[in-house]
Amino acid sequence: MTNSLRPIGLGRYIAYALPAIPIAALTLPLYMIVPTFYSEVTGISLATLGSVLLLIRLFDAASDPIIGWFSDRYSPAFGRRRSLFVLSIPVTATAALMVFWPPTDAGVYYLFSWGVVLSVGHTATILPYTAWGAELATDYKGRSTVAAFRESATLAGTLLAIVLPFAVGLDLTLTFHGLAAVGVVVAVLLPVAGLIAVWCVAEPRNRSTRSVTLMKGVQALIGNHAFLRLLLAFVLNGLANAIPATLFLYFVSDRLDAPSMRGPLLFLYFICGIVGVPLAAWAAKIVGKHRAWCYAMGVACLVFAFSGFLDRGDVGPFAAICGFTGLLLGFDLALPASIQADVVDIDTATSGSQRTGIYFAAWSLATKFSLALAVGLVFPILQWSGFHAQAQGQSGAFALHVLSTLYAWLPIAFKLAAIGIMWNFPLDEAAQHKLRQNIERSQKSRSSSKTERFAYPDVSE
Repeated sequence: MTNSLRPIGLGRYIAYALPAIPIAALTLPLYMIVPTFYSEVTGISLATLGSVLLLIRLFDAASDPIIGWFSDRYSPAFGRRRSLFVLSIPVTATAALMVFWPPTDAGVYYLFSWGVVLSVGHTATILPYTAWGAELATDYKGRSTVAAFRESATLAGTLLAIVLPFAVGLDLTLTFHGLAAVGVVVAVLLPVAGLIAVWCVAEPRNRSTRSVTLMKGVQALIGNHAFLRLLLAFVLNGLANAIPATLFLYFVSDRLDAPSMRGPLLFLYFICGIVGVPLAAWAAKIVGKHRAWCYAMGVACLVFAFSGFLDRGDVGPFAAICGFTGLLLGFDLALPASIQADVVDIDTATSGSQRTGIYFAAWSLATKFSLALAVGLVFPILQWSGFHAQAQGQSGAFALHVLSTLYAWLPIAFKLAAIGIMWNFPLDEAAQHKLRQNIERSQKSRSSSKTERFAYPDVSE
């Protein structure tokens, strides 16, 4: 049996959040720096690289439901979340070192093979970790606190991933370059932080009262309309964020003609994101999670639109945009994950099985779909426009105009659609509190229930 959850104190919040630092230090280079690094340094063409990365992420996506299902079904004495999390760490740490510190003759096949191992290992690490966090608190505001600690650590790890590559340098001819430094840090820090977390933080009691078959589980997930609505909004907003993330380094180097400012601007963006996380938690207490998220997305659209008008040398105005949108990044990180934990309660209350793993697998799948679609969409368009990734400053006016349009204005349409979906989201604090009461009240009766059909409660009241 898993230990019952002890009251959460500051020390346990911190201990749980620690692994988010190396996980984030791995995540940002994997999705943002690795594409640029392999295209600029190894000479892989943009079209080929986009196809390889798309294949890696689609292959990786197939592992999400399998790992999510397994994390819900695998129930050792040490805890179903913590056990899988610990077992995945050596694979993830080793693969990160191989992808981030490639040999000088690394090519397409090297990137594909180790990229698949790293992506699947990363999934096996982060899925049980986030599901574990979603189960640490059961109340509406408490979940925002857990998410705030984790996402603050995530941003700290992101800053680490920004500083190391640009401080050491991204030249593959160096014996030890900046991306390799990130790989070494992840390989060392992930096992250490992971062990601290599992030692200090107990896993919550499994609230399941019965086992649900795979088919009935799929039926329950599809019937959870609040989750599907949140997932669609998350995919759209994720795509809106993934497009500029994929193009950021090119935009600063070629559109603004300021390659030396890539690291400082990224650092500014994510340091402001750390400030934005507690701001998001505060706003959620005032207007609710979904409305606070909508307001943040709306303001982000308004501010980010100005970046499409920038030209060579406009580093100052772009720095202001980075700082302001960085604050709003805290909302994108902390609030959707907290809302996700709330919608899982709908499933637990109706199916009798606490299946946080499969829900976060769908969440992870949506994230990867957004990132894969962003790369698969914008890289071929850039190559068609005549953009030269390996020759900074050699792209023509039309290519730079396409780059600006993709970077600044295309994401706005996706964010506006996400706002429309989430504005009247039905699961607020009162509805979530009612769900938790139902879960606690019906837990014993659920264990003897033979009901076969799922009847979802109306959370719109």
